[in-house]
This record gives sequence, structure tokens and C-alpha cells, in this order.
Amino acid sequence: MKKTYNWAVLGCGKIARKFSNDLKLLPNAKLYAAASRDLSKAQSFASELGFEKAYGSYEEMVNDPKVDAVYVATPHSHHRDHAILCLNHKKPVLNEKAFALNLREAKEIVKAARDNNTFLMEAFWTQFQPSFIKAMEIINSRELGALKTVRSDFAFNGPFDPKNRLYNLELGGGSLLDIGIYPVFAALRPLGKPDRIKAMADFASTGSEESIAMIFKYDSGQMATLASSFAAFSSVQTEYWLENGYIRLNRHWNTPTTLSVFNKEKDKEEVLDYTDKVGFGYQYEAAHVMECLDAGKKESDILPLSFSLDLMETLDRIRDEVGAFFPGRD
Repeated sequence: MKKTYNWAVLGCGKIARKFSNDLKLLPNAKLYAAASRDLSKAQSFASELGFEKAYGSYEEMVNDPKVDAVYVATPHSHHRDHAILCLNHKKPVLNEKAFALNLREAKEIVKAARDNNTFLMEAFWTQFQPSFIKAMEIINSRELGALKTVRSDFAFNGPFDPKNRLYNLELGGGSLLDIGIYPVFAALRPLGKPDRIKAMADFASTGSEESIAMIFKYDSGQMATLASSFAAFSSVQTEYWLENGYIRLNRHWNTPTTLSVFNKEKDKEEVLDYTDKVGFGYQYEAAHVMECLDAGKKESDILPLSFSLDLMETLDRIRDEVGAFFPGRD
């Protein structure tokens, strides 16, 4: 019989709400505690979602011996402090992406996990979507030949608010760490870290980069063209161009979606439907965390901490290229 895990959510915002709803789909997950710096907010969130307890401070939550796992869902400017707080109390952590503001902070989180011999994984839910898994399987099988180019975008046009986390540098504002991280992930997963990076950005009045375009070049001859923006809408698709065909993760490719596969020999595009009819798709990463904990693992073998550090290093290189900095943190 599987162990039932008491989950706590640190931060009670929109993504925490989606994650919590998807936890309900897992029979071995219990919505146990919601924590916020505002007790009334935690109580309202707990009541709405069905959590057993509500805490008005993160310290109270991590000192609860019944908490088995914590989902850190605060802005990425706070991930270092909040993840380390949990790890120092021996609480397994699923840390929302971006993992931290920069590589230095990411290394500090990983060190805390290893010093405390406690499980840690980045909450990069796309890795666990059936559609993304299938795309990687096709690439790795080489049934369409070798992968040559990755093209990926993520953009939406929202109202400008200098205090909002999307634009506020104190909260890690900028399209790269919020949504550009997805196209970067799409390239790094099959290709690894690039040998060279070229990038250009357009900045908002707050100093955060609003739009960014990136090119990755590999000594192998492979390339990636990537983009993100808060100023316009894009198709939000990812394409993998191979020698004998292509794979396209269709709109909202970072979520459970449809997959188009074109084989040159068949001269036909096949559409595979992996859309999820019951949840947002966060349940897959949570299920994997509990599988790791059941097995006594301290990190995932599917999404290891080494990959999260490589991703953070690549994001730092991109920001260096365009001159995007977080004052007092970089």
C-alpha cells in the first residue's frame, strides 16, 4: 500500500491553486497545509481548496512534523530563502521554476538539500507532460533522423504594471525567467548547454526585459531559435526539425497538448492528442515526487538537480548577453 503524503503549499497564489487542484487527482496525496505571510489569505485558500490546516507564517508550517512535502509557489525572487527554509527543516521540496534568480542562488539551494540529505526537485511540469515525453521519445529513437534545429516561443500581451511580478525587478521581473524559461528548456532538454549564445532584448521602463530573442549554436552544427515576450501574442509552440521530418508541440506546448509528427517518407502529418481532460497537468510532477520519496531518493533521475543548474547557468548567460540584471542580487 502506498504511503499517503501530507502536502503543504508555501505561497497561496494562482499557480498554487492550480497545483492544489491537481493534487486532488492523486490518491496518495493529501491537501494538508496552506501557508502564507497573511493568515487570512491562508485560511481563505485552505477553505476554498480543502486543506486541513492554514498557517500565517512559513516558519510555523515547516515546524509541523506532519508535513511530508512542500511545494514552494512564491515568486522566484523568494525561492532561495523559502526552499532553504524548508530543506533546513528536512522537508522535501518541489521548488517552482524559475529555480532561483541566478546560478549562485540555485547552487545555494542545492547545497542545502545535500547538506540536509533531503529531497529537492525543480517544478518544471513540462518535463512530465505525456506530449513532451512522447516528443523526446521520437527524437531519441532517431526514427526521423538526427535533431538539427529547435524553434520555440512563448508570448502573451498583458497590461503593464510596474508593481506586478512580471515587471518588478525586486520580484525577478522579466519575460525570460517567467516564460522564456520554457523555450530555453525546450532546447536544453534534447541538445544540452549551447556552445554559443546570441541574444537581443527590449526593456520596459522598470528595467526588466519585456521581449527577448535568442539563438543557441552548438559545435555539432545544431541550433535553436527561441523567443519570449510580454508585449505580443505568439503561437506558443515548439518545433523540432529533424533530418527526415519534424515534431511540433502545438499551442500551449508546455501543458498537456497535441503533438504533430511529420515523416518525410510517409509524406503525412500525424496528430497525437495528449490533452488532459481532468487537470491542468501539475499532477504528473507531484506523482513523480512521491514516487521518488517512496524509493528513498534525494533527487529525481528524470529531472536531476544537475539539469536545473545547467538551465540556470544558461539563463544567466542570456541575461549577461543582453544586459539584464537584478540589482543587489547579481
